[in-house]
Amino acid sequence: MTGIVVIPAMLLYLLLALAVVYLSIRYARKSGHSAKRWGWSAALVMYLIPFWDWLPTVATHQYYCAKDAGFWVYKTVDQWKAENPGIADGLHFKLRTTRTPYGELYTLNERFAVEIRRKKAISILPTTITEERLVDVENENILAKAIRVGSNVNPVTDGLSGYKFWLGSRPCVTEGMEKLTAEIEHMGDKK
Repeated sequence: MTGIVVIPAMLLYLLLALAVVYLSIRYARKSGHSAKRWGWSAALVMYLIPFWDWLPTVATHQYYCAKDAGFWVYKTVDQWKAENPGIADGLHFKLRTTRTPYGELYTLNERFAVEIRRKKAISILPTTITEERLVDVENENILAKAIRVGSNVNPVTDGLSGYKFWLGSRPCVTEGMEKLTAEIEHMGDKK
């Protein structure tokens, strides 16, 4: 459905860009300026209007993926069970979401929660750094942590810049935390 709006808009912009370049070259020839310089300058300006943030977004995404992204396990579920004998059998999965000043808190059961904090890498770019921490809420020990870096755009939340589908990129770290939380969800299940 979005393509019905986006594709004609992109074609219209391409026609407008070609017209601006043509008119710039024509003006330069009439006024005795370099047609090549004026044409390339107009083309660069018309390119940068929609795509100015593409290269900085790609560079920012790659930089923070290399610098910050990863998945760390500080204590496995089996180690936690060994330190807390008998408690795992009495836990009941009940997902509850709470907004906090630093992000979201997803309570999985009586003992475990996942804290999620999101922040923009650079305020004018869509690259987001998401930190997830699996926490034992009774003693606030962190069992695991995942840092993901991704770039997402959405027309609903980002307005016109949300249609820049070329800015979207997948998160660097995609596995690990889901496996641990699934293990915790089924902790109290009787087998």
